[in-house]
Amino acid sequence: MRSVDRSHKGFWLDPRTKLYLLVMFSIVMLNAKNDTFGLWFKPMLAFLPFVLLLSCRRTKAAWVYVTAYYICWVSDLYLLNLFPPALKIILSLLTQMATRWMPGAMMGYYFFVSTKINEFTLAMYRMHIPDAFVVPFSVMFRFFPTVREEMQAIGNAMKMRGIGKERFFKNPQAAIEYRLVPLMVSVTTIGNELSAAAITRGLGSHHHRTSIGSIGFRIADWMFILSVTGILLAYALRIGGFL
Repeated sequence: MRSVDRSHKGFWLDPRTKLYLLVMFSIVMLNAKNDTFGLWFKPMLAFLPFVLLLSCRRTKAAWVYVTAYYICWVSDLYLLNLFPPALKIILSLLTQMATRWMPGAMMGYYFFVSTKINEFTLAMYRMHIPDAFVVPFSVMFRFFPTVREEMQAIGNAMKMRGIGKERFFKNPQAAIEYRLVPLMVSVTTIGNELSAAAITRGLGSHHHRTSIGSIGFRIADWMFILSVTGILLAYALRIGGFL
């Protein structure tokens, strides 16, 4: 796949760098070992998705994430002993899931909201990823935003017909049905249309394609790659007992 040169303004990372960060970040954060090193090291590392989300102007998501994460972290570290044993077990499970899965989930969210489809497709072909992987994920990039727009449209239609939040509390089953059934029908249609659009645009073709996007490693990419690699090596050595 050939690309037409196009400069990127502001802070920008190559899609391959984002994928590498997502994989390495998840490996470290999902590790179950919580010694003194990991107890303070993981919360510091969990601040990275917050910075990256701010860089792509997802301010609300960034602040919601960082607030929820550190509330769960502080609760798990200091507050759980104040609760009865049964409640402590439940809260401990929730806080552990949040502190381990939330940072990786937010890194994935950053990858989706900051990466264009043409950049992702070009990066996959540069990595020689087969079409069986590229085409479904390219369709998925447009699937979730389209479903979100459809949910908003269904919500607006419900409000116009007087089915608001007060109706949900009066008759939850009917309110869920009015929202869920149209959404399921729309999701099926959206999936078929996006799959047809991907095939029409030649994503499954074996010939070289031209992309209007441009990707490439810059100084910021190498800084992130080297930093995360060093962090992963240090953490692996720590787990192995070498540090």
